Amino acid sequence: MNQDYIKPDKWCIIEEGFDSENVKSSESIFSIGNGAMGQRANFEETYTGETFQGSYIAGVYYPDKTRVGWWKNGYPEYFAKVLNAPNWIGIKVFVDGVEFDLATSKKVSGFRRELNMKEGVYTRSFQAVTSNNIEIDVVVKRFLSLDVDEVGAISYTIKILKTDATIVFEPYLDSGITNEDSNWDDKFWNTTNVSSENNRAFIEAHTMKTEFKICTFMQASVSYGDKDVSSVPADEKTDNFVSLKFEQNVKANESITLTKFGGYTVARNHPNDDLVKVAKNSLSEVSELGFKGLLKKQIAAWAAIWEMSDIVIKGDIKAQQGIRFNIFQLNQTYLGTDSRLNIGPKGFTGEKYGGSTYWDTEAYCIPFYMATKDDKVARKLLKYRYNHLEKAIENAKKLGFSNGAALYPMVTMNGEECHNEWEITFEEIHRNGAIAFAIHNYFRYTGDYSYIPEMGLEVLIGISRFWHQRVNLSKVKNKYVMLGVTGPNEYENNVNNNWYTNYLAKWCINYTLTQLEKVKNGYPDDYHRIVGKTKLTDRECGKWKKVASKMYFPYSKEYGVFLQQDGFLDKDLVKVSELPKSDRPINQKWSWDRILRSPYIKQADVLQGFYFFEEDFSTEDLERHFDFYEPFTVHESSLSPCVHSIQAAKLGRMEQAYNFYLRTSRLDLDDYNKEVEEGLHITSMAGTWMSIVEGFGGMRIINDKLSFKPQIPNQWKTYSFKVNFRNRIIKVKVTAENTTFQLTGTEEVSIRVNGKKISLYPDELITV
Repeated sequence: MNQDYIKPDKWCIIEEGFDSENVKSSESIFSIGNGAMGQRANFEETYTGETFQGSYIAGVYYPDKTRVGWWKNGYPEYFAKVLNAPNWIGIKVFVDGVEFDLATSKKVSGFRRELNMKEGVYTRSFQAVTSNNIEIDVVVKRFLSLDVDEVGAISYTIKILKTDATIVFEPYLDSGITNEDSNWDDKFWNTTNVSSENNRAFIEAHTMKTEFKICTFMQASVSYGDKDVSSVPADEKTDNFVSLKFEQNVKANESITLTKFGGYTVARNHPNDDLVKVAKNSLSEVSELGFKGLLKKQIAAWAAIWEMSDIVIKGDIKAQQGIRFNIFQLNQTYLGTDSRLNIGPKGFTGEKYGGSTYWDTEAYCIPFYMATKDDKVARKLLKYRYNHLEKAIENAKKLGFSNGAALYPMVTMNGEECHNEWEITFEEIHRNGAIAFAIHNYFRYTGDYSYIPEMGLEVLIGISRFWHQRVNLSKVKNKYVMLGVTGPNEYENNVNNNWYTNYLAKWCINYTLTQLEKVKNGYPDDYHRIVGKTKLTDRECGKWKKVASKMYFPYSKEYGVFLQQDGFLDKDLVKVSELPKSDRPINQKWSWDRILRSPYIKQADVLQGFYFFEEDFSTEDLERHFDFYEPFTVHESSLSPCVHSIQAAKLGRMEQAYNFYLRTSRLDLDDYNKEVEEGLHITSMAGTWMSIVEGFGGMRIINDKLSFKPQIPNQWKTYSFKVNFRNRIIKVKVTAENTTFQLTGTEEVSIRVNGKKISLYPDELITV
């Protein structure tokens, strides 16, 4: 834990007291989104202190040209960047002719931020003495509408204390913005038109290179007392800026409110020439509702989300706050309405990682969306990868692979690799396996096999071709080996025979061969279409089978464990517990050379394989590997604590599992990795959900049946969650004494609890 200023609360994230040192961290933590757009919790009014301004539009990016000192063949030409979009939230505030700024105020008191996760509303309030000695009380509410997802709403209220004053509100749009993260300081946006019309304004712009066309828009009105005093505002325009100006004399102890609706219309969703027209229609729709009416719809929309996805914990308020924060941010980032979109590691909260898609989606996010939404949402995430198959084949071809071998990108926006670190781009090829595993996991959970003959089998063939070509036969070992790779533990680069990667390759090939046979027998038309399209032959499949049967896995007889990679035991095996605290986190304190020579593990590597394929190993195997590798794991990846929590729970080590759970659930709230100001760790938040449902709840799919082995941390009185299993909603509630199950639906379902078969009937409460 590296920060402790967030107040514990069941439903809200709360900050009390103004501290400029916390501003950028809070901008991340209090971020809001609606799946179509999102923004950091920047102040609406001018703030001259340190800040990280950020508003983002789903699917809109810029190909920032790769910048490296030594170009290597195969490098991607660019690194895709999620763009800081034109700013629509801005409101300049003048009090008696002087612009208000918290950074220059003589006094700030009663400062409070509150992110109401139950309702999806962000509120900020404070009292201040301005630089010209006027006392004011300010309350600001903001949300991004789930119902009209191109629109956000702001209510900005100022109460003048003690003396009369003139207030000027100047809401504005600004497309002259830049990214914090840019390789060449390129200009990302080109503004083509700036216009205003009564109390509305519009900026039309497009991204350079990618030509994403958008219209940023706003509408503003002012009320004083119970009256609308907006009239027709004065406007000001430049090449990339437009503002509206409202002026009002305000008496002491009276309030004035600016209501601002704003947002983006995007040519991805509308004809290029209709963006302003669509913006006007959206503004008319929300104007008719008003701020309160739109807020009422917002509360109802979030209530529907929470009805299915909420996890209720009693007896531990920090644990409760943590899981709800994680579930809230996941739903703000992706709602499953558009198969062209995916889940970036930072979501709408920052620019790090480019806002692109990683293997995190398949490994961590799909289980959450399958269980809390439905199979259609998860299927869209799989379709996203199928739509990028040709690009994956191109990516492999650039590296010298052939015959339709597919290497899915480590980082992508459109299917093309756009990561510019060689040890990631060329070596961290295990991402292919996560995509194949997600296909298996989807069918295992949903029972929907249709994806495989329709789309998935082509993906599996491309991946298996890659693995077949990536290995080579070692004459010394008489085994197939895989050289020069990086596993999930990115504190090791260019290693030989990473166990996890080798195991994934073997599994992928065998799984593909099994699905080929299944599709051949059950879906002959699809089989012949796919074989004809891919030109797959029995001879080629025979070569794959030979590779899978003779794959090499490094193993230590002395320790009885698979080795993370060749040579792991040559390291100086000093455990993490023996490191001085002053050395942590090592990724911020040590040179890269020192990290690479150390035994320290960034995140689950061998144990990631034991998580994916736990049915292949005994509990004793897991315990032996967990006890060997966890003491060398520094958990400096956001993806690490959740896997370890699940496995500690499986081993019955509930105190350790609970501590890992707290770390994953409060990773950002407590800033464990000292980097929250850069943005939140969105994709790992799905792992927090997994820690409870799969870890403490012990949920698995075994022999096509839902299975549970519930446990409960000593710190909790009860916890409960719901899962959508094949269109049947099952509510699970766990206490120290028993577990109850309640089924919603029309058909009974058979599950297993602690190995015993249990039949659930609609609306009946079953206690085990």
